[in-house]
Amino acid sequence: MNPISIRTLQAMKDRGEKFTSLTAYDATYAQLAAEAGVEVLLVGDSLGNVVQGHDSTLPVSTDDMAYHTAAVARGNRRAERPALVMTDLPFMAYGTLEQGLENARKVMQAGAHMVKVEGDDWLIPLVESLGRQGVPVCVHLGLTPQSVNKLGGYRVQGKEQDKADAMVAHCQALEAAGADVLLLECVPSSLAARITATVGIPVIGIGAGADTDGQVLVMHDMLGLNTGHTPKFVKNFLTGGRNVQQAFAAYTEEVKNGQFPAAEHGFSA
Repeated sequence: MNPISIRTLQAMKDRGEKFTSLTAYDATYAQLAAEAGVEVLLVGDSLGNVVQGHDSTLPVSTDDMAYHTAAVARGNRRAERPALVMTDLPFMAYGTLEQGLENARKVMQAGAHMVKVEGDDWLIPLVESLGRQGVPVCVHLGLTPQSVNKLGGYRVQGKEQDKADAMVAHCQALEAAGADVLLLECVPSSLAARITATVGIPVIGIGAGADTDGQVLVMHDMLGLNTGHTPKFVKNFLTGGRNVQQAFAAYTEEVKNGQFPAAEHGFSA
């Protein structure tokens, strides 16, 4: 079977078919997730929390991301249908255009198929430049963990009408600049639905309701391995005697049939 690509995700959106994403940080779990039907493996800077034991994603370096991307890419290639590998550019890795291009080069050469950056339309020059050089880009809006200190904590974003309207405008501008995918975290379900219907590119949600084109969760969270606070949008799929690959498959099935996320996993305006 052909590997998952950005064209696959676009075709799924156009057909109204949901797709799934999970974080992955090593070869074994990457292979298991891809073989369970997960379309996108996110090498997330959340590894700072769940792998390295930090309190935030801020200490993670580009070298860390490249190392874990290479491991995920090796495991993913062993799957019958390899997933698309998307890698976060970490904190302050794209403060300038030159930094962003160089760090994108590192993770793409390590095995990523797409990079993910956090922000809004100030990212347009980077998105345009990466696109010209053949690098697909996902832009992460809403609750952006790299900006947790500026945001004043992990809080739902876009609840006020003016901020919701601004987020819609940012998404439209990023699409026009060549962004390939958008990711919305912790925004009201109604706002995520509005953005998904407004833009033509795929939209992934986490804590953004059921109307986005795809869903993503941190692997450790959906396996019930979170030792701290469990976010509202998380569901433990490692229940009922399932093994890890069965938990991944159950997550994929529930996203595709509309069972997850339920209303209880979203936020209101």
